[in-house]
Amino acid sequence: MTAGATAPDPRGEGSLVARVLFWGGVGISAWHLWLNTFGVMSELRASVVHFAMFAAFGALAWPLLGGGGARGRLALAADLAIAALGIGCVFYLFLGEESFYARASTFLWYDWVFCVAAPVIALEMIRRTTGITVPILCLLGFTYVTLWGAWLSGMLRFPGLSVEIALFRVFYSDDGMFGNIAQISWNLVAMFIIFGAFLQVSGADRFVLDIGRAIAKRMQGGPGFVAVIASALSGTISGSAVANVTSTGAVTIPLMKRAGFKPHFAAGVETAASTGGGILPPIMGAGAFIMASVTAIPYLHIAAVSAIPALVFFAGVAMGVRIHAKRHDIRFVDEEAPPLWETVRRRGLPFLIPFGVLLYLLFTGVGPAFAAGVATAAVVVVSWLSDTPMGPRRILEALALGARTMAPTAVLLVGIGILISAVATTGLGNVFSLMVDRWAGGNLAVALVLIGLASLVLGAALPVTASYVVLATLSAPALTDMILAHAANAALVAGSIPDMLRMVAMLAAPDMTLPPPGQGMAAADAARLLSAIPADMRAQIYDQILSPGAATLALLSAHMIIFWLSQDSNVTPPVCIPAYAAAAIAQASPIATGMVAWRLAKSLYFVPLIMAYQPFLSGDILVQLKIAAFALPGIYALSAAIEGHAEAPLTWPERIVMAVAGFVLIVPFGDWLNWVALAAVAGVMAVNLARDRRLARG
Repeated sequence: MTAGATAPDPRGEGSLVARVLFWGGVGISAWHLWLNTFGVMSELRASVVHFAMFAAFGALAWPLLGGGGARGRLALAADLAIAALGIGCVFYLFLGEESFYARASTFLWYDWVFCVAAPVIALEMIRRTTGITVPILCLLGFTYVTLWGAWLSGMLRFPGLSVEIALFRVFYSDDGMFGNIAQISWNLVAMFIIFGAFLQVSGADRFVLDIGRAIAKRMQGGPGFVAVIASALSGTISGSAVANVTSTGAVTIPLMKRAGFKPHFAAGVETAASTGGGILPPIMGAGAFIMASVTAIPYLHIAAVSAIPALVFFAGVAMGVRIHAKRHDIRFVDEEAPPLWETVRRRGLPFLIPFGVLLYLLFTGVGPAFAAGVATAAVVVVSWLSDTPMGPRRILEALALGARTMAPTAVLLVGIGILISAVATTGLGNVFSLMVDRWAGGNLAVALVLIGLASLVLGAALPVTASYVVLATLSAPALTDMILAHAANAALVAGSIPDMLRMVAMLAAPDMTLPPPGQGMAAADAARLLSAIPADMRAQIYDQILSPGAATLALLSAHMIIFWLSQDSNVTPPVCIPAYAAAAIAQASPIATGMVAWRLAKSLYFVPLIMAYQPFLSGDILVQLKIAAFALPGIYALSAAIEGHAEAPLTWPERIVMAVAGFVLIVPFGDWLNWVALAAVAGVMAVNLARDRRLARG
C-alpha cells in the first residue's frame, strides 16, 4: 500500500462481510419462514436462536447499513466478538438447558457468562439502533429488582431479589428476554415483515406511488395527498414508519417541493402520513401483535376494528394538507401521473391478490404466521402476472431485505423483556395503575390526559414499540377499569340498576338511597357508588350492568388508546426517527420537520378520545361509520380552529365556534348536541366558502 493511502473498508460494498451479510440475511428469513410454517422447536429455543441470529447480523451490519459507528478492522473485530458471543448463547441453551434444570437452576460459571452476555448484547444493539434511553430504562428496572427497590418506601418499595434469581428470570422466564414478547417477534412480526419485503421487491411500492399520483393529480395541494394516499397503502406493506418514509418519501417529498410546499412541511407531511402505517391493517406495527398476545383478543379482530379509525387518521392528515394548500394557494397538476386504470391493470394484481389470500386465510381460522407465509408465496406466484416477475435473484433480495428490516425490531422486542421482567417481578404495573387512578380521582378524562402526557414524554425518547409496551404494562389496567366505570356510570344514569347492585349498595354506601326501578341515578351519585364498591367485587357489578362483551371492549379500547398515543414517538422531537429520515430527503431541519408532523398527526390524540367515550371499536361497522361521520367534521373543525384557516381565513369568533363544535363532535355530550355542533360547523363553513369565493374573484 502506498504512503498516504487509506485501508479498504472491511465492510464496504462487495467486501466479504457484505457478502456474508447478504447470504446471512437470506438464511435468517428462510429460517423464520420454515419455523412458522413447517418447523418444530421449543419456544424458548426458537426465541434464543431468533435473538442470536439478529444480534450477530445487527452487530456486523449496522455500520454497513448507515447506522454510524466505527468501520475499521478493530471495530470489526469487536463486532465479530459480539456476534460470536450471541451465537454462543444458542450452544449454551441447547447443550446445557437440561443439566441446568437438573441441578435445580443453580448457576455455574458458564451460566453466569451467558446469562449476563445475552442482556448486555441486547442492550448494546438497542443502543445502536434506538439510542440510550431504552437501555437506561432496562438497567433501572433490573437494579430496582436487585438493589435500590429496597431503599424506597411506600407502594414503590420492593425488598429485592439476588442477582442470580433476577438473571434467571430475565433469561428463562416467560416474562423475560426470551418469553412472550420474543415469541411474538419471531412468530408474527418477522413473518409480516418478510411478507412486506416480498411485496416491496415485487414492485408493490411502485404501485402505491402510482395509484396515489393517479388519484390526487388534479387536487389542490395534490402532491401532499399523494404522500397521504401512497403512505397509507405503503403502510399496509411494511407497518414501519421509517421504511415508509424512505420508500415513498423519495418520490413524494421532491414532488411536494416542486409544487411549492416548503421543504420542512413536505417532510412533515410524509412523516405524519407514514406514521399511520403502524395503525392501518392488515399488517400494522409490532405493537399490534403484542396487543393481541397480551389481551388474548385475536389479531384478526384487532385489525378488523382498526380499519375505520385508521382511515379517520389519514383523513385528518389530508385535512391538514388541504388547509395548508388553501392558505398558501398551492396549485399543482401532476401531468406525469399515470392513468388510474392502467396503473391498476399493470401493477395492481401483485399488490391486491396476496392481501386477498392473507385475509381469506385469516378469516378461515388459519394462524396469522402461517397465513403470512402462504401470502408470501402468493406474492412470488402472482408477480409473474405483472411486469416485475420475481425470479431466484429477486427472491433472494426479498429474503435479505426482510432480515435487514427486521433486525432493529427483533433486538428491541427481545431486549425490552428485561424491563418487562422487572415490572412483572415487582408488580410495578399494578402499583402504577393504582397511582394513575388516585391522581385522576377516578375521572376518565383526567386519566387520558395523564397517560397522554406520559406518552408525550416517553415518545420524545423511546421508539413506538417500546413506548407502547412500557405504557401498556403500567397503565392499561387502570385505564380499562376507568372505561368500564364510565360505561357503567352511563348505564346507571339511564336507569339500568340490577338487584345485585342494590344489595351491594346497602353495604358499600349505606347512606345512599337508590331510586326505584326504571329511574336513573344522578351522575355524581353513580360515580360515588361505583367508587365505594371494593375493586374485586366491581367486576361482577360491571357484568350485571353492562353487555356481555363490555369488558373485552374496554380492554381493547384501553390498549388501542395507548397504542395510538405511543405512535407520537414517530413525530415527537428529539427522537422522531422517521422525521430525521424525511428531513434528510427534503434537506430540511429534522426538528422543524418533527414539529410539522406532530401538528398534522394531531388525530393521534383526537381518535383515542373517541375510543374512550364511544364504541368506536365495537366491531359493528354501522356504529363505526356513524361515529366516523360525526368525527370527521369534528377533526376538520378542530384543525381549522388551530390553524386559523379553512377554505379561507377564519375570524376569531369563527375559530372559537369551530373549536367548541369540533370538541363536541369528537366527545359527544348527546345526540341533539351532535347535530347542533354539526350545524354550527356547516354554518361557519358556508360563510367561509363565500369568503373564499370573494377572495378568488379579487
